[in-house]
Amino acid sequence: MTQSEAKVISLTYELREGGPEGQVLEAVKQDNPVEFLFGAGRLNQSFEENVKNLDEGESFEFTIESDKAYGPVNEKAIVDLPKSIFVIDGKLAEDLLEPGKIINMEDQQGNPHRGQVVEVGDETVKMDFNHPLAGMDLHFKGKVVNTREATPEELDQGQPQTGKNE
Repeated sequence: MTQSEAKVISLTYELREGGPEGQVLEAVKQDNPVEFLFGAGRLNQSFEENVKNLDEGESFEFTIESDKAYGPVNEKAIVDLPKSIFVIDGKLAEDLLEPGKIINMEDQQGNPHRGQVVEVGDETVKMDFNHPLAGMDLHFKGKVVNTREATPEELDQGQPQTGKNE
């Protein structure tokens, strides 16, 4: 990251699925804008490129196609797991096994994964480990609230130091 890119950007936005008329997926309002360190790699690269040259007070509107966002839905990431792995202290954790519920899990190597319960059967639980926005075009409309130079500490840590994270 060059010094000219070493900035912290605060912005508000509305994220819609597909395009300007799509379902609202997220809304970040003026009273709690999102703040990120440009170029730290914590946000989607296409998103950063679209806000890169904007100044404080400028509005933006753009769509990121699914292949540049979170990619297509990977059918191999939708798996049937034995219900027995959801037994905790000898009891089935039924409160976790509701369609739509997000569960933090680990693979056999200890790597963390977030999965969504799709379906609960008699012996198995169908889980979807795709990113929740996989397969979607993402439409953003918003405004840059503030830009400022990043501090050396923020550059070292790769994120703003104001207590808010992207």
